[in-house]
Amino acid sequence: MVMSVQNSTDLTPASFVLNGIPGLEDMHIWISFPFCSMYAVAMLGNCGLLYLIFFEDSLHRPMYYFLAMLSLTDLVMCSSTIPKALCIFWFHLKEIGFDDCLVQMFFIHTFTGMESGVLMLMALDRYVAICYPLRYSTILTNPIIAKIGLATFLRGVLLIIPFTFLTKRLPYCRGNIINHTYCDHMSVAKLSCGNVKVNAIYGLMVALLIGGFDILCITISYTMILRAVVSLSSADARQKAFSTCTAHICAIVFSYSPAFFSFFSHRFGGHTIPPSCHIIVANIYLLLPPTMNPVVYGVKTKQIRDCVIRILSGSKDSKAHGI
Repeated sequence: MVMSVQNSTDLTPASFVLNGIPGLEDMHIWISFPFCSMYAVAMLGNCGLLYLIFFEDSLHRPMYYFLAMLSLTDLVMCSSTIPKALCIFWFHLKEIGFDDCLVQMFFIHTFTGMESGVLMLMALDRYVAICYPLRYSTILTNPIIAKIGLATFLRGVLLIIPFTFLTKRLPYCRGNIINHTYCDHMSVAKLSCGNVKVNAIYGLMVALLIGGFDILCITISYTMILRAVVSLSSADARQKAFSTCTAHICAIVFSYSPAFFSFFSHRFGGHTIPPSCHIIVANIYLLLPPTMNPVVYGVKTKQIRDCVIRILSGSKDSKAHGI
């Protein structure tokens, strides 16, 4: 009995080695520059959005509360991976503790699920705003927004927690080198010499329960929105109604395009697409939405543009008075 416990312990590595992007090791330093630049834009842009939404009374509305949720999610999502990736690229600090790897995996998968859920909530917000404009403020009250936001977060947490236990229970006897920049669930599970069929099946179930459900809700919401917009008699009214959705549509494209590419390429192009391409796309999936969402909402949303201009004008005025 003591021997079996000892063997089980020996098959759990103390740490893993994240190998970065295999095949492109000589280019790590060059790859790090766009990664670092995008991460800086993501941090600055999302922190700026959160500042505006928190302090500007004109932005205390349901649409911007959901945008604040998206910004918080984006900050956690990219901060869970990019700092470690930059340490690999710059300083060759590739080692990560076994438990730290599981924690990183939990945060990555929880907040990618949260990202999808918030995009779904924002689609429902646009549906209510366009189809029921007179009841918008009574349907999406602050308590309702807080409850559905919390429910979306808890959905991700409760569905992702089993990943950590399913991964932790596995025996690892195929080395400890992960050919990735972060601890992805299946990248870690593939190092096991045990049966990972349960992990693969559960991973597919979670993808369908989160991604599949959210995409279905987004599709239904925009189908109803399109019907409502087309039924408007004025062309200006149609253009104004649909323009309120453009930023959200861009956010959906930035979020789901890399996810779809990664999903289908793994299943149908696994032997023709090099592993380095899969890993780069996986990083873009976690980095592109946090980088582009604040830019798109800053450009496409008039209220946010006006707040930024007012703050910049105010700072210039105050400097002028100080001089």
